[in-house]
Amino acid sequence: MSSGNAPDVNPETEAEGGTKPEPESRQCVGYGKPPEATRFQKGCSGNPKGRPKGSLNVATVFIKTLRERVVINEHGQRKTVTKLEAALKQLVNKAASGDLRALRQLVELAHGAEAKQNASGPQNAATDEFDQEVINGILKRLETAKEEEQEVQEGNNGDNDAN
Repeated sequence: MSSGNAPDVNPETEAEGGTKPEPESRQCVGYGKPPEATRFQKGCSGNPKGRPKGSLNVATVFIKTLRERVVINEHGQRKTVTKLEAALKQLVNKAASGDLRALRQLVELAHGAEAKQNASGPQNAATDEFDQEVINGILKRLETAKEEEQEVQEGNNGDNDAN
């Protein structure tokens, strides 16, 4: 042991000229602090290839698929309709034949479509009335401005005639 206030020094490191650096395992590593060797390098992206161009999300693919056209046989005649129309026709036919699950789905779809249509109807009428009021106000201001401009011009013409 050392005496007094002198720091404890390892005899092996004293010969090398000081203390040993801490091994990598003792560096500050933990939550939010990964080892320096595994961190992203400066100037390099964490996702170098990125998202491929032209890749579509699920909603886009779903809508695109529903809009595809298919040929169906209806009353002995071939008819081209979208997949969405064909699916709705099948749902309606199943509901009409007594399938309770299909009937329940059809009723839910009908209520949803009706609510959506009713919600957009009165809102458009109210918006139209408001828009009409705004347009009328603008027209009144334009007429007033035009009348004032004519009065100013008539006043200037009267001054010019007096000279």
